[in-house]
Amino acid sequence: MTSTSTPPGLARFNALEEHAAFAALQEACASTTWARRLLAARPYATAEDLYAASDAAMADLTTADLDEAMAGHPPIGRPRPGDPASAREQSGMAGAPDGLKAEMLELNLAYQEKFGHVFLICATGRTGEQMRDAVKERIGNAPEQEREIVRTELGKINRIRLARLVAKD
Repeated sequence: MTSTSTPPGLARFNALEEHAAFAALQEACASTTWARRLLAARPYATAEDLYAASDAAMADLTTADLDEAMAGHPPIGRPRPGDPASAREQSGMAGAPDGLKAEMLELNLAYQEKFGHVFLICATGRTGEQMRDAVKERIGNAPEQEREIVRTELGKINRIRLARLVAKD
């Protein structure tokens, strides 16, 4: 495929200098290993090629890599100040009643106490109630099972963020 048939946003990403591309990838996912794998596979002919590389890199992350990736995510209901992606992704909690926000804070703390990391879910398009119900359901999981669910949720988040990255002209 020639560069003229590559979508403009993807062509722009492919053309970024290495440090700028790495920084853009780190905004999508805080895992250094994941970002380096995607960086090493450039250029991408299609967005699907980029997403497939992301999925493959996500599948190979170690426990430490997953921990690093999760550290880049604020708790549900408390998006990072000044981070538009975090606020946009968690918008389902923005207008939630105070009681639901308080309940989510308690559930986040209980989850973190059990698993040692934030509750992670692809929050895009979910209501506050759906996120609360998910944490209530998942808090009963075994740590190994939850780790794989987190891996899947991170993969979904990464795809959404990569789509936004390459959609930019």
